[in-house]
Amino acid sequence: MTDKNNKIPFDEDNYTHNINRNNERKLDRRGFMKTLVGAAGVFAISSLPWGVLAATELTSLGNKEYPKKKITDVLSVAVGDAVDFAFPGEHDSAILIRLSENKYVAYQNACTHLRCPVFWKKEEGEMICPCHHGKFDVNSGEPIAGPPRRPLPEIQVKVENGVVYAVRVKRYEA
Repeated sequence: MTDKNNKIPFDEDNYTHNINRNNERKLDRRGFMKTLVGAAGVFAISSLPWGVLAATELTSLGNKEYPKKKITDVLSVAVGDAVDFAFPGEHDSAILIRLSENKYVAYQNACTHLRCPVFWKKEEGEMICPCHHGKFDVNSGEPIAGPPRRPLPEIQVKVENGVVYAVRVKRYEA
């Protein structure tokens, strides 16, 4: 009953004529896991140079030289007053405090707890973080109250010809 135009090219009983059973599963679970582990290994190895670069940068922060930066003139800061400035970069907020006629201290003024700004309270002689009532010793930058556990990063200053300069960020020692 079938003519030339209506002929079926395969047996009607074979419903799986389009499946090549020998290569039905090219990627089974074991092959998938091998591929996944291989991809993770390639990713880990390819990110290794960036990790080494980051570690090198972090371990040499204290030795990094920055160009000295003018903070203020000696005559414009009275004993007990503070001056805000930026060091080492323009977005790195810092504070200079004149403790006596010849003693200046400077710190990065982001609290080591949650990076809130630290303020100098001249009347109390304290550096405070208002976010969580943290307090820092003005002479060392060490935390004396509140949740901060690490000292403020110290900025070394130098006085030359009546001008106070920031010269380096002192490395934090654990």
